[in-house]
Amino acid sequence: MAGSGDGGNEREVLEDSINHSSSFSRHRYRRSMSSGEEDKGLLAFSGWVYHVGTNSIGHEYSHQRFLYVKGKYVEMYRRDPQENPGIRPIRKGIIGPTLMVEETGSRKVGNEELYTIQFYNRLDETKKGEIACTSAEESKKWIEALDYAKQQAEYELSRGGGARNKLSLEADIDLEGHRPRVRRYASGLKKLIRIGGGPELLSRSSSSLGTGSSDGDFEGEFGDAVEAHEWKCVRTINGVRILEDVADGKGGKASLVKAVAPVDASADTVLEVILNLDRHKRYEWDMLTGDLELVDSYDGNYDVVYGTYDPKYLGRWQSKRDFVFSRQWFQGQDGAYTILQFPAAHKKRPTRNGYQRTSIKPSTWEIRSLTNEKCLVTHMLEMNTAGWGRWKKSSSCSKFEKTIPFALLSQVAGLKEYIGANPSLKCEPSSLALHSKHSEGDPPDEFYDAVAGDSSSTSEDEESDDESEKEEKPVKPKPAPAAISSTALKQASDAAENASKELDLSVPPIHVDPSQFNSVLHKGKDDADTNCWTSPGGAGFMIRGQTYLKNSAKIMGGNPLLKLIAVDWFKVDKATDKIALHPKSLAQSDAGKNLPFILVINLEIPAKPNYSLVLYYAAERPVRKDSLLEKFADGTDQFRDARFKLIPSIVEGYWMVKRAVGTKACLLGKAVTCKYFRQDNFLEIDVDIGSSSVARSVIGLVLGYVTSLVVDLAILIEANDAAELPEYILGSVRLNRVRLESAVPLDG
Repeated sequence: MAGSGDGGNEREVLEDSINHSSSFSRHRYRRSMSSGEEDKGLLAFSGWVYHVGTNSIGHEYSHQRFLYVKGKYVEMYRRDPQENPGIRPIRKGIIGPTLMVEETGSRKVGNEELYTIQFYNRLDETKKGEIACTSAEESKKWIEALDYAKQQAEYELSRGGGARNKLSLEADIDLEGHRPRVRRYASGLKKLIRIGGGPELLSRSSSSLGTGSSDGDFEGEFGDAVEAHEWKCVRTINGVRILEDVADGKGGKASLVKAVAPVDASADTVLEVILNLDRHKRYEWDMLTGDLELVDSYDGNYDVVYGTYDPKYLGRWQSKRDFVFSRQWFQGQDGAYTILQFPAAHKKRPTRNGYQRTSIKPSTWEIRSLTNEKCLVTHMLEMNTAGWGRWKKSSSCSKFEKTIPFALLSQVAGLKEYIGANPSLKCEPSSLALHSKHSEGDPPDEFYDAVAGDSSSTSEDEESDDESEKEEKPVKPKPAPAAISSTALKQASDAAENASKELDLSVPPIHVDPSQFNSVLHKGKDDADTNCWTSPGGAGFMIRGQTYLKNSAKIMGGNPLLKLIAVDWFKVDKATDKIALHPKSLAQSDAGKNLPFILVINLEIPAKPNYSLVLYYAAERPVRKDSLLEKFADGTDQFRDARFKLIPSIVEGYWMVKRAVGTKACLLGKAVTCKYFRQDNFLEIDVDIGSSSVARSVIGLVLGYVTSLVVDLAILIEANDAAELPEYILGSVRLNRVRLESAVPLDG
């Protein structure tokens, strides 16, 4: 290999084979010549592949990842590192001499025929993994590239001495381990391919979504935006799985943990049981918060409760404890429920003699229907890792089982057994009323479709996996939008091409330069910049594909049709409509008046004072007559309400805020009051967040952490007809750690 005549000839033959393949585009494999002495002359190969596997409950998944091979080293990314300088690999490793690579032919993965390549260690065949490609030719080239890497490792071993010692210190590919926290490994040589990491499929059909939590394992699984959660089952107790987020811990000081179990009852029944304060009923399933009493309630979906517990069940020789916490619950447009629980203080419940006031950790409940009489229940919280770390590795009892976090996780098991032992609960009508601003039959009062999915997000499918309309089927796990295959790129290209038809192509485009426009918030220079905005593009969102009406398949979003040119951040005395007519608005500037079309999104945020976040999107050409955008811009408010869609994603921030906001698409016109104002060359949409009690609560939580949040939003017009598919992203924005005090008075 490198440094030998034979190796050089093999490398030249391989390079010639790759670069002259008619079915394999050159961007997939790039030759890279390093100026370093050791790397001089090494070939580098890169491109998109599918990582295929089966998760812990038997669901097959397929993640799209960018693979980079240079010499014996392999790195895996969510994004193309050449297009995203500074991005860190999610895995690193080497192609060791014992690694075997075999082409295993084609098979169906999701809804697509893929050509698979199997890896295994010949010294330990339990260590195995699989990647897939979209064509046989592409599969062949990857095998050649990986074989080249293996030969490079063997060559270095043959050199002996220092090279051999160095290689022995580098970790071979761990085919089954979870992805390590890359920042903890300075040398970076650890794991490449993860098996059983989460149910991500190329297309989604009947039940769950990408990286989130259809089965409770992955954040964002029912969402439409990617979140970096990777859930690992660490214990099972009485039929309940205990999972830990191993994707990105906090230096070992805290862990995000959840208990997940299917419950044989409807989501409505489970919600009723969890919220019920009847002591005799709670005693049968809740070992911690059995004694509860209502202190205060607001808006029909928010209350404050007071409780006591006897610590003899959790520890010894301690005084009695009491606590106060708040509960906020809401229903997503897909029918799933979320309950947010926070420690609280209330003047009606001051500290009490004989009791030690304690704090119940913040936690979230999520209740998602699987069938009419079965649902998936998830209880999530964050905890210190001290006792937790020992308990999850040991089969024996530990001090952790005497703690409040353990009692909280155990509530899921208690709930499951209690409902199973009381069949009559399944027949009782729910007494809970979720207030809605719409007439009976419309979706419940909702904003941001806030049942997080990781995804969290968790996990990586970004639109309401379950859209608001009843006839739509929930979608299968989505591929990570950050990592793109050739198929995904083509689909995104098709969506972009479909979007371009929304504008009048007979008119020459104008150059839209954001630097020509002034706004309150500045355009960010890089990811470290704060109190700013950037344009994240559409790759982080999942939208309806060409075949969505047939199989509910979603695709990665392409580049937005409209260009984000400015973001204003105003402080106002009360919600202000028609802000585009204000002299401070970009739409009233000379440069703004010369644009063919401007979409103005005015997010009216209730607070003290009130705020308006105003997004300005510009088109480079006039809107084409009879296009979907033209029908939306000049149509009726009823049509607009039924089609105006937003996909949110908290990219960075407190996990409770992520759970509250979620990653699922929301039809804003059916969640909050939207007003539309069409004049001159612009359409303004005034979104009154204060018109919904749930929206007010969620936005209040967001504002409390806004200076530490990175928020992505995508704006779409929902496509409901075959002629309108694939969907396209109208515009997107990333808001980076916005400061409340930076808002300027609109009138002043």
